[in-house]
Amino acid sequence: MIALTVADIADIVGGRLADISPEQAARTVVTGTVEFDSRRITAGSLFLALPGARADGHDHAASAVAAGAVAVLAARPVGVPAIVVDPVASDSRSGALEHDDAVGSGAAVLGALAGLAAAVAARLVAGGLRIIGVTGSSGKTSTKDLLAAVLAPLGQVVAPPGSFNNELGHPWTVLRADEDTDFLVLELSARHRGNIAALAAIAPPQVAVVLNVGSAHLGEFGSREAIAETKAELAQAVPESGVVILNVDDPAVAAMADKTAARVVRVSRAGPADVWAGPATLDGLARPGFTLRVGPGGAAGEAGVQLGVSGDHQVSNALCAAAVALECGATPEQVASALAGAGPMSGHRMQVATRGDGVTVIDDAYNANPDSMRAALQALAWIARGQDAETLAPRRSWAVLGEMAELGEDAISEHDRIGRLAVRLDVSRLIVVGVGRAMGAMHHGAVMEGSWGADGDRGATAVPDVDAALSLLRAELRPGDVVLVKASNSAGLTVLADALVSDAPGDR
Repeated sequence: MIALTVADIADIVGGRLADISPEQAARTVVTGTVEFDSRRITAGSLFLALPGARADGHDHAASAVAAGAVAVLAARPVGVPAIVVDPVASDSRSGALEHDDAVGSGAAVLGALAGLAAAVAARLVAGGLRIIGVTGSSGKTSTKDLLAAVLAPLGQVVAPPGSFNNELGHPWTVLRADEDTDFLVLELSARHRGNIAALAAIAPPQVAVVLNVGSAHLGEFGSREAIAETKAELAQAVPESGVVILNVDDPAVAAMADKTAARVVRVSRAGPADVWAGPATLDGLARPGFTLRVGPGGAAGEAGVQLGVSGDHQVSNALCAAAVALECGATPEQVASALAGAGPMSGHRMQVATRGDGVTVIDDAYNANPDSMRAALQALAWIARGQDAETLAPRRSWAVLGEMAELGEDAISEHDRIGRLAVRLDVSRLIVVGVGRAMGAMHHGAVMEGSWGADGDRGATAVPDVDAALSLLRAELRPGDVVLVKASNSAGLTVLADALVSDAPGDR
């Protein structure tokens, strides 16, 4: 973050000083990072006292200051130098007063964080910072990582680690930028209408990317149309002087061209567009190769691209990242080189690792929705089939799948479809992890698809939890097998993926 005094920050967020005099506040400078985890505090930091499900940050304020924080942003005095913002009034009709107090305190601190981030972003933009925002129902984090890679040759880049894309992670990422930052890449997510507009207001993007409109969070939004309207909030946030990059292979995204005052750059893998791709091929680890073309017929340049990330769906993500870099001054050749060296930077997202015993683990366990689940299963099937499918027998494939959360009324039907798809893609073994109607539907769909036959190496198995899944895999995996682990983060399959990757033959 840019250096600010405690007094400056109090003025920005409208807070009052506690346990620090105005004179001290005017002399004390925040020179480090802004942190909500007291274990990450370093000298000169500002600590955010956020109430959480398991702990209240206010209880860790003293230890944060002892670790080097110069002040705390809090909703009440904490006995150490602090900027105090008044709790936001909450609806107490539930009668859960302690819960309502925590909600009000959390909202106050998050609101102050947003205000601080907005002020810092405005100052940095005035100094030349370029802000890039990306949204979509799937692929945001992968595209954010690709964006960081293609922009790095052009200047200093700040991008969020993992999926820091909500009302906490978004402003926290903004505050990682300073005067030396040239590009700030931000990922924006939503669970309700207005969420993306609110995030974009904190750090208005000069360049926006909309990837797709799918069924992620359908249970919250109620319809795909409502999801499209919410994703369009990012395009609408870009000023007339900016650029909106749209994946026009998705009709709902293509329609957003009429909802922005900014210049529109159209990206497609299906045919000529502003930025587009020739036919894609996949290598043995399902990493796509294609020709990047700029302008009709490639009139503005073209370059061969071999991606370092797995999955045919990554072509659209890479094209959108390429379009941003081209707008920022890169050549097609520079983009192609950067994309070739860009691997997954955020954990548990299409990370492919082969163990010493030849077992290949595809770790995509952080998040899942129907679109990303289909893409991951297709990558699994391709890797198992191999490039020499005509001469070599396919490798035995395992899909270890957990629940896709927040699908609402479509949860049963969507899980059923994924179970059936695993059979149609000729996945050898489907392990359904978890209990409940949705996971039962996935298992039932696979069984009812009914093309596995009686081969003991093939079929669908339901297990209650991660421990049971890991025990089964450790007992039955053989050298050369390919395993996909995928679910929404709430299913907890990241632990399973980590264990599988770290397992060595004989380590049990």
